[in-house]
Amino acid sequence: MAQEFIINSQTLEDKVNDLLPSQAGFGAGVDLSASTQIIPIVDLTEAASGSGLREDLQKSFAHGNTTVVTATSNQDVSAISTTGYFKVLIQVSADNYESNGVGTYARVYLDDGTTEKNLIDLSTLNSGVSPGNTSQSFELMVYIAAGEELRIQADSNVANRVFINCASRQIADLQGNLQNPS
Repeated sequence: MAQEFIINSQTLEDKVNDLLPSQAGFGAGVDLSASTQIIPIVDLTEAASGSGLREDLQKSFAHGNTTVVTATSNQDVSAISTTGYFKVLIQVSADNYESNGVGTYARVYLDDGTTEKNLIDLSTLNSGVSPGNTSQSFELMVYIAAGEELRIQADSNVANRVFINCASRQIADLQGNLQNPS
């Protein structure tokens, strides 16, 4: 037989009030209670959010919903100009062919037409020791509002080159409605 008991916790009551504002503090004379009876919980979060997929699967890249943009040698290109929430994979490679003391530069940034905010800002200085190749990968979750865009910039010189590959996939629109893979 299950036992019932009252829980006196202001922290729990405050949390219930935050999560369920329509309960308005439970009303007069109502307290939190607990039971020793085991009750199974059915999680309907994915279905309630408009997606039948688990969150990790919902963020999958697919042929129909993936955009790939590349910037090389002295290019500054728009990677995403559509509004919403995006999963972004970035691969930056720098080839230093000469030990000339000149470095390379790559960045990924948000631009609203007036202000730029660097998300990734990489520079290498070839100190003249020896040529080489470096590569780094990044995964970002980015929100793009109206009038904003995500841009990628690769700077280089004759002897040293930079390549930036950017794969992006919209995971939700501005209102947070999930976009399933397509």
